[in-house]
Amino acid sequence: MSNLPEVRLGIVAVSRDCFPSALSRRRLGAVTAELGKIKPGVDFFAAGTIVENETDALRALDELKSAGANALVVYLGNFGPEGPETMMAAKFGGPSMFAAAAEESGEDLFDGRGDAYCGMLNASYNLGLRGVRAYIPEYPVATPPGVASMIAEFEPIARVVIGVRRLKIFSFGPRPHDFLACNAPIKPLYDLGVEIQENSELDLYASFNDHRDDSRIGGLAKEMASELGEGNRHPGVLERLAQYEITLLDWAERNRGASQHFAFANKCWPAFQTQFSFVPCYVNSRLASRFIPVSCETDIYGALSEYVIAAATQVAPTLLDINNTVPEDMFNEHKAAIGNFRNTDLFMGFHCGNTPSCHLVAPEMKYQLIMKRSLEPEGEPNITRGTLEGTIRGGDVTIFRLQSTADAELKSYVAEGAVLDVPPRSFGGIGVFAIPEMGRFYRHVLIGKRYPHHAAVAFGHAGRTLFAAAKLLGVRDVAFNQPAGVLYPDENPFA
Repeated sequence: MSNLPEVRLGIVAVSRDCFPSALSRRRLGAVTAELGKIKPGVDFFAAGTIVENETDALRALDELKSAGANALVVYLGNFGPEGPETMMAAKFGGPSMFAAAAEESGEDLFDGRGDAYCGMLNASYNLGLRGVRAYIPEYPVATPPGVASMIAEFEPIARVVIGVRRLKIFSFGPRPHDFLACNAPIKPLYDLGVEIQENSELDLYASFNDHRDDSRIGGLAKEMASELGEGNRHPGVLERLAQYEITLLDWAERNRGASQHFAFANKCWPAFQTQFSFVPCYVNSRLASRFIPVSCETDIYGALSEYVIAAATQVAPTLLDINNTVPEDMFNEHKAAIGNFRNTDLFMGFHCGNTPSCHLVAPEMKYQLIMKRSLEPEGEPNITRGTLEGTIRGGDVTIFRLQSTADAELKSYVAEGAVLDVPPRSFGGIGVFAIPEMGRFYRHVLIGKRYPHHAAVAFGHAGRTLFAAAKLLGVRDVAFNQPAGVLYPDENPFA
């Protein structure tokens, strides 16, 4: 079973009864023809009913239900009836989008004029009266190719919303007393539709021990060895890691309940190593590559953020510390690769070894250096083995987080940038990140709005989708890195 939802778009054209419904029908046909060209393979269903009244709206909803549509596109082929069209969105039960037809020719502005530009205003007003959140593109009025492009952009946004509403997060263990950074109220999870099952580390440990003699361990350990190839520096720990991976997946299967998708937020130190006798990072990386986030350090909202990214991009995510600055000598040495970025635009994104191998250069199974210093300072590593380490590949990235405040309000941030081809010269899964105006973003968003140190990372530029998805999920405060010359609300203008 895939851990991401499949989206089937249901497209319904609407028509105000004083306008010809044939105009909406013709324009709908042109939109669906363009959609197939713009995004081949997109799964959609165009309802045969043109909605002019409430009875039509109910008929169209029945069509969509029978067709298995789980995301709604309301297309104003002309002015549209704001009552029935917004009632349809209210009753649909899934994410919805509204778009409208632009006029097509100056030669046909009598019978061929639809006034959807005007109708869109009334539709948005009525959505507000009904308390319905719908996705409305930045400029929602266009000819068929433009509307088709908007619908294609809505598909990943809808995937995020559908996935979040069907998600269950399993957490194991509380955060340590001196490292509470990722703790946050769970009430907003329920507001989003996310289920949360909090468990003790003892629950995980007992389940892990129950899998001690599981017949699947040997085969999975061989699969891991094959995946690691020459990077398999510690083959002796693979069977323990295989046992752990099986434990997590079996737990999800037994406890998923009414939810269709799942993620984990697991405590991974300091007692984990002494009791389980390994570091779980490599398993976390493997599951993330299958769109099953396993966040480090019981970071529940980190797991949620990773899942949102996976649904938005359909590319494996990771979770990294916004970790350390780039030394001045490294900055000066690699100016060609760094380009026009300033040193304050740079930071190193790091975690012990949870990033999927597809995003690493020459990944290797290693041991957690920081933990070894305290847990087994002498001799060869044993209980600290299990990290997947390497330099993060260069390319476009987006950092993102969806978080609850201490008083249970959702907030989010999103910023696009790149991983640079600059050797990080350090351990773990690590890379040199560049975000335009990162210094100011760090101070006035990350510090100013009290975000924790973990950022979910999308491999590619996904800001447009993530920003829109966060808004559609009901997040009012979605911060981004302000360009030079545009001040944050609390930024000192005299600095």
